[in-house]
Amino acid sequence: MIGRLRGTVAEVGEEEALIDVMGVGYVVRCGSRTLARLAEGMDATLQVESHWGEQTGLTLYGFLARDERGAFVTLRGIQGVGPKAALAVLDVLPPAELAAAVARDDKALVARAQGVGPKLALRIVTELKGKPLGAGTVAGFTPAATSEPARATVSGEAIAVLMGLGVAEPQARRVVEAAAARLGEDAEPQVLIKAALQELGR
Repeated sequence: MIGRLRGTVAEVGEEEALIDVMGVGYVVRCGSRTLARLAEGMDATLQVESHWGEQTGLTLYGFLARDERGAFVTLRGIQGVGPKAALAVLDVLPPAELAAAVARDDKALVARAQGVGPKLALRIVTELKGKPLGAGTVAGFTPAATSEPARATVSGEAIAVLMGLGVAEPQARRVVEAAAARLGEDAEPQVLIKAALQELGR
């Protein structure tokens, strides 16, 4: 099985990227957060989780960090969580934020992921308790260890606002990620939302 790919990004699509490794193109399915950080022509190293299906054959899932791949594997071990849902959860909540959300029993935050309803979000929060999640374990993120709840990411807030305005989630993610890449991670929510709306108008 393939565990890592290092090569040149040949194409970036809505759900996958084509990585050229010494003349061989590998199609790798990625979350929107990962795809937003890839650009054609750039050199990239992807941590890969390989999956074999009788009907689909070999599918590669790519991540920019080992902890994301580890969290993906852990999520896939939960009944009812398919690859698409696992990627969607990690788009909304990177591993550390997901662990913090689980420690707070924040089912609503997990349910913001596309394709994850309230029942599945409850199962995810329940079954992730104490399980390894990327570099650490959920048990390491206890409410007593923090003086206040972790804040949602600025990008996540912007995506939620756009969705509230009727923008489809995939499109909202694309424009917010594009705006965040242009403005930087320290952008204020209002500034990021305004920039994302401008991206929509282009």
